[in-house]
Amino acid sequence: MDLGDCYRLLGLRSGASFADIKASYRRLAQQYHPDINPDDNKAKDKFIALTEAYKLLLTVVLPEETVAHSSHVSTARNDTKATQRQKTPVTTVTSQESGKPKPPNLLEIEERLKWKTYEQLQRFLQERRFPQAIALAEALADRLSTDAEVRQWLAIVYQIWGRALISEKQLLKARIYLKKALKTDPHNKTLWYEVQRDFQRLEQIF
Repeated sequence: MDLGDCYRLLGLRSGASFADIKASYRRLAQQYHPDINPDDNKAKDKFIALTEAYKLLLTVVLPEETVAHSSHVSTARNDTKATQRQKTPVTTVTSQESGKPKPPNLLEIEERLKWKTYEQLQRFLQERRFPQAIALAEALADRLSTDAEVRQWLAIVYQIWGRALISEKQLLKARIYLKKALKTDPHNKTLWYEVQRDFQRLEQIF
């Protein structure tokens, strides 16, 4: 899948902003999420393709925006130095300045994405939009696969959805999501005890 395919899949023109990409993905993910279309394989395939396209665009669009900003700042600094000193080795200075900020910028991107997603996740949970919360948490976990805190968020979202399903008497589905919670964050003792109590509620209802 190339970038053009990704934009088209999300219903966007090439070069769309990160905000447009994120908004389009959320809208389409809500429409095609497997929890909303449990027996529709086409919807499932569409959701997977959307998520892959979204992830690919995130790796390209965000760094480009940040690097462009960094390049603009670096150019302005070099122009100022050039007016103060004649025959300044601009090329050397530019390579040093442009080389140093990149790792921190990439880390800042991931951190900013993480906490913006967390805020949206909290809104979804407060509004009881559980399928959307799960889709969002899963996309973040795919993006930040080594982040233990993100895995914990995903596990908690699975558990919350499982509890909601118990209340709705969808017991088999509830069991699936409670098991997912344990599998996602298996070393979280607090979560383990809470999920065991949820399983006990299931047994009492059965």
